[in-house]
Amino acid sequence: MKTEIVHTLTDTFEAHAQQAENGIEFWLARDLQHLLGYDEWRNFTAVINKAKTACEVSDHAISDHFVDVNKMVDLGSGSQREVDDIMLTRYACYLIAQNGDPRKQQIAFAQTYFAMQTRKAEQIEQRLLEAERVSARKKLTSTEKELSAVIYEQTGSDQNFAVIRSKGDQALFGKTTQAMKSQWKVPDSRPLADFAPTIILKAKDFATEITIFNARQNQLASESAISSEHITNNEAVRKTLLERGIRPESLPAAEDVKKVERRLAADEKKALKNPDALDS
Repeated sequence: MKTEIVHTLTDTFEAHAQQAENGIEFWLARDLQHLLGYDEWRNFTAVINKAKTACEVSDHAISDHFVDVNKMVDLGSGSQREVDDIMLTRYACYLIAQNGDPRKQQIAFAQTYFAMQTRKAEQIEQRLLEAERVSARKKLTSTEKELSAVIYEQTGSDQNFAVIRSKGDQALFGKTTQAMKSQWKVPDSRPLADFAPTIILKAKDFATEITIFNARQNQLASESAISSEHITNNEAVRKTLLERGIRPESLPAAEDVKKVERRLAADEKKALKNPDALDS
């Protein structure tokens, strides 16, 4: 496909992209019909139906990607009439292209175009999830430092902070910190939290925040009292997780958060040097 044709098709497809109220990008099926070289709506709806089947087979809800709408179209007489249309997500457009007539040049282009667009969206989503985990890890570190300071302020010593934190782990996981490190294959020199999934980081942080609040509110003046408080709070968080079908000790380890942080920093540096680099 010649370069000028690719540029023309790219501009045409992007010109028809619209934004829903919630910011989701979409295309209208009747616009896509002509973009993909289909003259008859009847023939194009047959392709759409195949795409819906593919969507369902892929365990995606059809209603999330194909939304029936109505719109007004101009008639030759100057009047208007209402016609059926469909709002299509990027993924829906990709499925339609995959099920279209491969002999059409527009279909061949659309298959690659929407595949790349979908991959970009997935990459963005993955980066956001990774950034959220890095942020949760930093927040837990900050909260644990605050708990250590509270223990020192109210008892005169924080030398047993690591023991108190381990007792919290035991209450949250139903296993010792060392047992979880062995299960997740965490190096002895590294904290368990560096390999914990985001939900566990937030669970540990929440329990620790409660401990800090109650230690101050109730003026807990001994390490044993604060330790007991921390155990109770982690048990309560564990109970909530179990009630929601989440068993902390059964979750798989996440990637080393330090590696994730380095990767995000490298990507950001690359993006600053070359904004198009992350799209490749």
